Amino acid sequence: RQLATMIDAGLAMVQCLQALADQTQNKVMRDVIKDVCTRVEGGDSFSEALQKHPQAFNRLFVAMVGAGEKGGLLAEILARLAVYLENTARLRKKVKSAMMYPTVVTVVAITITVFLLVKVIPVFGDIYTGFGAKLPGPTQFLINLSNFIKGYFILLLLGGGGTVYGWFYWIKTKKGLEFWDSKRIKLPIFGVIAHKICLARFTRTLASLIRSGVPILEVLNIVSQTVGNVVMEKAIKVASSDIERGESISVALGKHPVFPNMIIRMITAGEQTGKIDNMLERISDFLDEEIETVLAGLTALIEPILIVVLGVVIGGMVICMFLPIFKMAEIVNPKR
Repeated sequence: RQLATMIDAGLAMVQCLQALADQTQNKVMRDVIKDVCTRVEGGDSFSEALQKHPQAFNRLFVAMVGAGEKGGLLAEILARLAVYLENTARLRKKVKSAMMYPTVVTVVAITITVFLLVKVIPVFGDIYTGFGAKLPGPTQFLINLSNFIKGYFILLLLGGGGTVYGWFYWIKTKKGLEFWDSKRIKLPIFGVIAHKICLARFTRTLASLIRSGVPILEVLNIVSQTVGNVVMEKAIKVASSDIERGESISVALGKHPVFPNMIIRMITAGEQTGKIDNMLERISDFLDEEIETVLAGLTALIEPILIVVLGVVIGGMVICMFLPIFKMAEIVNPKR
């Protein structure tokens, strides 16, 4: 956004980049901007210089800048790109914020439960063992569970850690990622959110690139790599081949169930009116609103559910451990 403002004000690209480098606090990013500035001074175009740093500037960024340079609308394109990045960051922040509370509560609940099982319940178990009487079933089960966890704690910890590590390692492989991406968008509630996020990213990126004048086949190639889901990526690549053979965007995408009918119908309307970029932008805004609504409802629903679950688990453990005290007379003197 700062770069767009300076270019729009008539400053030369090298001056703009030098100013940005001077005010950038992040050392890595400052070095990147300085290198881009040096390359531009050496005769490279801005997009060519950016292309040398794929870690900092992805293909979407480079493609939009390249289109802006060709059309003489670099300042306008950069402003659009800033809006795109701001909207994407805002949505990501809201998702993280919504997931923070249930994650923290779940971690705290697990920590408290493990602490009770490993440290507190064994003390009660030793006390009750001295009574020499048969304990109530729930209490005995809890003590047996505590003894098992305490006795095999290291093995359970290593096994659990290994399982988690193995899962995350596997889903980074091509086969694992394809399996996980195909399943996670079908999960209840969370799958709906994940699917809508991918669709919002797809439509917003598609709108930004089309509006910037990037050729449609290049647009789809870039979008397939930024959509964030392997299943959708494959569908977009197949659709790209169909479009290359002469099919419309709506017809090509409509063959794949990963794209809802509502979105296909809106894209069709955009094609018919010649304003597909505006329609895609409206779709992404609509999806963003839906995501925010679902997240708000989910947060409101999860909070009481977690409190109830936490109360039932910990409260149930406390009741089980104090159950023998309610029958103390029978335990101390079972012959009576």
